[in-house]
Amino acid sequence: MLLATNLLRRALMVNIASIILRHSGGSRNPVSLRKQPGSRPGRSSKAFAARAARLSPGRRTFVNQFRKSQFPLLSLMTFAVAGVAAAAPVTYNIDPEHTYPSFEADHMGLSIWRGKFNKTAGKVTLDKAAGQGAVDVTIDVASIDFGHDKLNDVAKSPDLFDVTKYPQATYKGKLDGFANGVPSQVVGDLTLHGVTRPVVLRINSFKCMPHPLFKREVCGADALGALNRDEFGMDAGKPYGFRMDVTLRIQVEAIEVE
Repeated sequence: MLLATNLLRRALMVNIASIILRHSGGSRNPVSLRKQPGSRPGRSSKAFAARAARLSPGRRTFVNQFRKSQFPLLSLMTFAVAGVAAAAPVTYNIDPEHTYPSFEADHMGLSIWRGKFNKTAGKVTLDKAAGQGAVDVTIDVASIDFGHDKLNDVAKSPDLFDVTKYPQATYKGKLDGFANGVPSQVVGDLTLHGVTRPVVLRINSFKCMPHPLFKREVCGADALGALNRDEFGMDAGKPYGFRMDVTLRIQVEAIEVE
């Protein structure tokens, strides 16, 4: 994007130079209107006027008119180009050290068990100006952690996640509901246990800032969602009164790609 911006600026300058040549009689060596080597700062306007005074009356009139009418236009176009560059989508890599999809599941109506996945990877693209973005996340299902070793083993077994057959879960969605460059939800599809179903995540908080260590932008969010696990073929405990609804709570941070 930066290269394209510079090329466009150069093209604008070449076009302006050709206009000056065409209206000044076609000379390829007109009196230079650029800042000369060794000139002192703050004297550009006086130097311009002095050099313009050495032009013929016709050329001088054209240059002065051009300077007043076209240079502001060039500035506006330059700022417009810069604005386009600044509005380009930015890609962020998910930081696995600060990203933990967690969940809450019922235990026969007696208590709520909570767990999380310790290994997550993926990326986020964000265009704040356009109000667009996307999320692409992969979860290592075998990294499930209830803080209880025996329960972890049960969760990994064919009765629930069956991690040998389905080692990964994925979530792909679009950032949506932007206000002042901040999304309010993710509308996407979750693939879990070999089944893909739509899942909407509500974004409770979202913030981007310069990372104090990496000197790149970092964005973070806290999101909330829900699903019914039996819709993904995971209905263990249902005959014993286990509720099938599961609450999703996701903390995520992502760092701008260099």
